[in-house]
Amino acid sequence: MSFQEIRGFGDVEFVGLKNYSNIFNPHFFNALKVSTRYTFWSILVLIPLPIILAVLLNKKTTIGRNFFKSVFFLPILTSVIVAGIFFRLAFGEQETTFINFILSKFGFHPIAWLQGEHTSMFVLVLLCSWRWLGINIIYFLAGLQAIPQELYEAASCDGANELQKFIYITIPGLRNIIIFVLIISVHYGYAMFTESYALWGGMRSPGEIGMTLVGYIYQVGLQRNNLGFGSAIGIVLLLIVMTINMILLSRLGFFKKESD
Repeated sequence: MSFQEIRGFGDVEFVGLKNYSNIFNPHFFNALKVSTRYTFWSILVLIPLPIILAVLLNKKTTIGRNFFKSVFFLPILTSVIVAGIFFRLAFGEQETTFINFILSKFGFHPIAWLQGEHTSMFVLVLLCSWRWLGINIIYFLAGLQAIPQELYEAASCDGANELQKFIYITIPGLRNIIIFVLIISVHYGYAMFTESYALWGGMRSPGEIGMTLVGYIYQVGLQRNNLGFGSAIGIVLLLIVMTINMILLSRLGFFKKESD
């Protein structure tokens, strides 16, 4: 389909690389920038924070840990459309909206959260973190169960403190889980569409500050009925995600053979 111009059912014309030559335009580069920033910030939050929370929830001395496991996991069961609408209302630009009302109590002026490039990215990442924090905690909790407790006991006998145990035992023990979460985070980051769509009620963000790559595919492929061009963008997106993941895996030594 990416090599074709599709005008309707049965009305298809082979156009070769024409769709690909039209991809690299300001709208595409803006969507690539938004998706890349979103992916970067979501990874920066959704790997370190779940690890720390998982370690705390894994301790038997943590009070109410089963309760907090449920609380952290519940958002993933919530409809992203419902969550997006709530965040859109809560982060509205009026003085009476939930977040601006709270800020006014501390003497701050109302903020047009979904009108600015940086504030809108903050809301997107916050929505993503709220939804996916629990599932990442589950991943890391599963990884913690596989680390032998004897390692921690031996480290305690050698005088290691909690921070040293975390750095030299927990993090290396979670290496494969961290790589897994990193790879799927890259995928979900560049595949993000519904959150942006729900926050702005469609592809109507000012100055395309919420236009992601998948949102751009939706806009040109479905709204403008140019499925061939949308398919070409999809192929380029696939290559981008594959390239990033291959670079990450090679840098992390995933392809190196273990020495005998």
